[in-house]
Amino acid sequence: MPDWLIILVTAVVLVTITALLIGSLVVHIRRERRTNDIRRIWANFGLSIAFCTLFLVSWASQGLAEWGTYRAEQQAFGEPVTASGFFVEFSQSTLENWQSEFLQLFSFVVLAALLIHRGSAESKDSGERIERKLDDIVRRLDDMDAVGTGR
Repeated sequence: MPDWLIILVTAVVLVTITALLIGSLVVHIRRERRTNDIRRIWANFGLSIAFCTLFLVSWASQGLAEWGTYRAEQQAFGEPVTASGFFVEFSQSTLENWQSEFLQLFSFVVLAALLIHRGSAESKDSGERIERKLDDIVRRLDDMDAVGTGR
């Protein structure tokens, strides 16, 4: 497979995944702010913003560290230092990291805010279920109190 094809496919995958996740986060924050008249972004969406920021900062740091390692290895073996060679190395290590760490965590945070898995503690429906359970408990306590007082 030619290097240009590897670079193209990898670039498309990296950009698409990043844009999809960050775009989903931004769309969700905008929708929630508009729907619920939320003014304080950090207080209401700080967890997602913090994870997104950590993701981007660590990715940039990984790129700097990877460049140093790539350059040193190429020079040690007398090979030329090329941007395309670096991009292939950087993409490989990025995708390995994303698969094991960031993609799982960031996807979980963003998708848990957007999607429902009925019965999951992380899903939107869990709050509704808790409210129903509390209402049932209050109703039962009221019934017990009414029976105990003879009403």
